[in-house]
Amino acid sequence: MTPLLLSGSSNRPLSAAVARKLGVELSPCTVGRFPDGELNLDIGVSVRGRDVYVLQPTSPPADPNLMELLLAASAVRRAGAARVTAVVPYLGYARQDRRVAGREPVAARLVADLIGAAGFDRFVGVDLHSPALEGFFGIPVEHLTAVPLLAAALRLRLDGKSVVVAPDLGAARLAEHYAELLGAPVAIIHKQRRSGGAVSVRRIVGSVKGRRPIVVDDMISTGGTIAAAVSALRGAGAVEPFRVVATHGLFAGPAKEILAKAGVKEYLVTTSVVPPPTRLPIRHVELAPLLAAAIQRLHDGKSLQGMLRRG
Repeated sequence: MTPLLLSGSSNRPLSAAVARKLGVELSPCTVGRFPDGELNLDIGVSVRGRDVYVLQPTSPPADPNLMELLLAASAVRRAGAARVTAVVPYLGYARQDRRVAGREPVAARLVADLIGAAGFDRFVGVDLHSPALEGFFGIPVEHLTAVPLLAAALRLRLDGKSVVVAPDLGAARLAEHYAELLGAPVAIIHKQRRSGGAVSVRRIVGSVKGRRPIVVDDMISTGGTIAAAVSALRGAGAVEPFRVVATHGLFAGPAKEILAKAGVKEYLVTTSVVPPPTRLPIRHVELAPLLAAAIQRLHDGKSLQGMLRRG
């Protein structure tokens, strides 16, 4: 029996593409609201005894998309599914993985607990903000990576002067992975965050003068980190064209205005989320082949070796 793929509402185009790759019919959830604003969800298809995969990134707006994911798990579990897997290409709240001032919640841990409590047997994510997030879950986690897909799409645009740049220390391991696949050197920017969207650069480790930078990160959100990195690289003698690569292109809040001034030639992101309308030079790499292959292997009980992110 084939896997059963259910789609939430946050990224229906990606769900449809995954269904085509799997050769199955997509089963979208019908989502509505009661007059008091509460979400209402109907799966509308028999799932009894089936291996069910619920595809729903919890991208902005994170709260209703997360609630929809949780309701889908409850509905499918109560309808008699044999196994239920959450396929979450982008996990909202993942950046809130620790306390900074001492009186905040660790929202990433709470979200992980909610996903497990909702009835999911397994969680599949893509390039989570931190590999350590796996430890927050009480259910098995398959942490996929889109880096090989993005590196392949980028390879024809490289030359001997390219350098892979981590915009902060948190992206250093990610930059090393890209550099290994692309055969390029690495530079690391040391930044200091002054507020949620304001970032200053302290220094750059590695040679960037006369080189064409490829700035890599797990996501592009407000654009503050990227804009600060590009400005610092120009000041250090890096040359055009500038490219930015990330798995998740949120382009949230003031990102369009901030990044419009950065002068980046290309933003290369996957289809993990549906980005807001923008005139930025964004190119998308299809994530469906990776997700479909992972779902098929999980359904068949096969290894995901070569698809998982490590470190």
